Amino acid sequence: MKNSVVETVTGAVVIAIAAVFFYYVYTTTGAGRGESGYTLNADFDNVAGIAVGSDVRMAGIKVGSVTSQDIDPATFQAKLTMVIEPKIKLPDDTTAKVTSEGLLGGKFIALEAGGSDKMLKPGGTFTYTQGAIDIWSLVSQYMFQNKSKDTAPSQ
Repeated sequence: MKNSVVETVTGAVVIAIAAVFFYYVYTTTGAGRGESGYTLNADFDNVAGIAVGSDVRMAGIKVGSVTSQDIDPATFQAKLTMVIEPKIKLPDDTTAKVTSEGLLGGKFIALEAGGSDKMLKPGGTFTYTQGAIDIWSLVSQYMFQNKSKDTAPSQ
């Protein structure tokens, strides 16, 4: 009888710790709040590493997130839809680019405000975008470019 009471109490403590952990995750990640704000769209040539839920940041601070991604069958570009916080008003010449937190860090959309007096309206599209840069292809290109110079016959 004593063992079953100890096992029951231990199980209850484990469940309580798990509940506290899930509550912490739920409140800090905004999982239950839903995204509020206005939507903006952007077309990129490459969005490698970006997924639904990826951050949209401005000056390093999260101001929104990616809510959907699709491909345009006419242009074969990636189409992203983002939700931006309502307090952030962006000029219509704002640049959106895919960037990372470091060499091996996670990817996010970085916004750089332009200087226009006109603001992007909800549902608007960014005019200036820059897709993801493939680091490995750049390294490979650099390596093979140098080798071809080394093996070229001298005159």
